[in-house]
Amino acid sequence: MTGFLQRPWIWAYLAAAAAFIATMYVSGGQGAGSLAYAALTFAAFAAIVGVGQMFVITLGPGNVDLSIPATMTLAGTLALKFMATDSSLILPGLGIALGVGLICGIVNFALILLLRIPPIIATLAASFLFQSVAIWSNRGLRIKPPAPLADFSTGGLPGLPNLALVAILIAIAAWVLLERGLAGRWILAIGQNARAAQLSGVPVNAVRFGVYVGSAVLAALTGFLLASFSGGANLNMGTEYMLMSIAVVVIGGSSIGGGSSNVPGIWGASLFMFLIVSMLNSYGLGAGVRLILTGCIIVTVVAFASKRSHSA
Repeated sequence: MTGFLQRPWIWAYLAAAAAFIATMYVSGGQGAGSLAYAALTFAAFAAIVGVGQMFVITLGPGNVDLSIPATMTLAGTLALKFMATDSSLILPGLGIALGVGLICGIVNFALILLLRIPPIIATLAASFLFQSVAIWSNRGLRIKPPAPLADFSTGGLPGLPNLALVAILIAIAAWVLLERGLAGRWILAIGQNARAAQLSGVPVNAVRFGVYVGSAVLAALTGFLLASFSGGANLNMGTEYMLMSIAVVVIGGSSIGGGSSNVPGIWGASLFMFLIVSMLNSYGLGAGVRLILTGCIIVTVVAFASKRSHSA
């Protein structure tokens, strides 16, 4: 039992369970099934972008993708505008969304590599460019997704939303890559010591390129799914996922200093973040309190992780 509790990801699930119980207590135990279904649905968005952000953060100190919200918005906007509610264009629309993610990832890494701009500054600067393109292309319109796509994004099996299934499959693929794939070992090696990894033959720049592109593509997929789920793309649809994508990585047990990642924890942290919001809403607290609490949680977890690493 002690060894089980020492796993970094278990605490995220325990926190999610505590938030679920607290919410049920406030509501008098009503709607447990609906709350669980909603938690799986909305946690899926945070889990997908969290996986991409996790890979970026694993590369080591200073690596973070702040362009995720703008990439989500641009991908969702262009894809839905292209489909124009035409069901026959769903697959091409998905291709456009993923293509937008590919381009955004390339732009991010070009700024980092060619201009030697720190990743946190490069991705933040790129986000303004992506958001500007989204504003120009959107022009205040809210185009609805094709009906079959909307049905897929809002539907699911009994107890398991389709969006959660997609996010679970992505998490499994990420876990296999990290635990069984050569690329995963390269990512971890770079995060632990980039110079040593380069001397040992790891193609550092190629790996970093793949990670930043992968993060952008996952953000674009999330934007596509979120726009389809919510009935259309809007210019603020990705705003909360800048902080959220970092929070689920840190709370999920990945090292903020890089070199260590934790895929199972991403899902636990994503569930916790949604459930804590539900709990706060049950108590009648607003969005400002939620953001303050989220920031406090991140600071506390980072401080605890830093203390633990120093003591080790």
